Amino acid sequence: MDAADAAPLHIAMYPWFAMGHLTPFLHLANKLAKRGHKISFFIPKRTQAKLENLNLHLSLITFVPINVPHVDGLPCDAETTSDVPSSLFPLIATAMDLTQKDIELLLLDLKPHIVFFDFATYWLPNLARRIGIKSLQYWIISPATIAYMASPARQREDDMRKPPSGFPDCSIKLHAHEVRFLAATRKLEFGNGVLFYDRISIGADLSDAIGFKGCREIEGPYVKYLETQFGKPVLLSGPLVPEPSNSTLEPKWGEWLGRFKTGSVIYCAFGSENSLQQNQLHELLLGLELTGMPFLAALNKPPIEFESIEDALPRGFKERVQERGVVYGGWVQQQLILAHPSVGCFITHCGGASLTEALVNQCQLVLLPRLGSDFIINARTMGGKLRVGVEVEKGEEDGLFTKESVCKAVEIVMDDENELGREVRANHIKVRNLLLSSNFESSCVDAFCHGLQNLL
Repeated sequence: MDAADAAPLHIAMYPWFAMGHLTPFLHLANKLAKRGHKISFFIPKRTQAKLENLNLHLSLITFVPINVPHVDGLPCDAETTSDVPSSLFPLIATAMDLTQKDIELLLLDLKPHIVFFDFATYWLPNLARRIGIKSLQYWIISPATIAYMASPARQREDDMRKPPSGFPDCSIKLHAHEVRFLAATRKLEFGNGVLFYDRISIGADLSDAIGFKGCREIEGPYVKYLETQFGKPVLLSGPLVPEPSNSTLEPKWGEWLGRFKTGSVIYCAFGSENSLQQNQLHELLLGLELTGMPFLAALNKPPIEFESIEDALPRGFKERVQERGVVYGGWVQQQLILAHPSVGCFITHCGGASLTEALVNQCQLVLLPRLGSDFIINARTMGGKLRVGVEVEKGEEDGLFTKESVCKAVEIVMDDENELGREVRANHIKVRNLLLSSNFESSCVDAFCHGLQNLL
């Protein structure tokens, strides 16, 4: 039966309580609602207001507010990871674990066909099975990351320096400082008595299927590997290219960017929840200065010992760069900035959503991954197998980058005479053309819906 002819599904969604997870889940909800499927979207009560403007199908997507139980150690009004420092993220997981009874009652009342859950709520598949509901563990991170970090083969082979047996991509190599970080992460308790990697693997083992943001044209080998490893369907929802924004760029940014010629501005951002250490912030900014190009660095969080980004700037930096460079310590309209014709280069922390936003635009990618499994593997696949960006060189042991290494990566992607730069730009055009080609994403979402119908 054609997915378009099948009866509409009722899908419940329970994302991890982080804006970087809630938002892509809602993007997916919009794509599914466009095809007539009904979505019950579980969301922390006070956070709902932040996402209401992204709900494009009010008659089909219903927000179901969740009371976040208080956990000792969390601020009284904390609901999502954006409300707390990263050291308290495990307590958010504990709070989600305490919603089990409420979620069970909601699922009994709503009776969806299937529930999509994130990595944190590893207990949801068993709960859903008891009441006759299918479950899908939906990942906003890449299949390559889960294949490398959390496949059953990895659970048998502990050496993070090399891929697990059968892994389809020999171009992914980790540095010593990354191996140490990831080995420590595997032992991290994330929530009350539960290891971080147990949340991932138990959820994957118990779910009826696994889903990812992505497409077979790019992710195909990793998906096949995961299907073999987990012995269950792996569904891809498409790259979830953001819908064109119906808002316009704030005048202050539109006017500032408008002063520079096409493709000449560097835009730099590190996601809403990440901060750099002061010495690395200085190297980044001095590297931007060294390029001689205009730049906008949107760095939400200052180093922990500073009140603001402004306080943490290198001495004399502001006076030297004057109008050519802006360092801004707040939220900006990234999607609209990346689409601005003046922006020619994007220095990114390698979050999945940021990479997708960049790949559908014409700015060149400079990869500066922060420590985290997804960011590291994204940087290697984008800079290695796909070759659509250039990674900033870091110290093998300490993981530190320098102003010279930042400047060098920018110069490579922006230099018409550089052979690697030419290759990267040509590959970016190919990927962009694929992602934006007529009906490409639509056919991905249709195939995803067909896979969901087959589960039932």
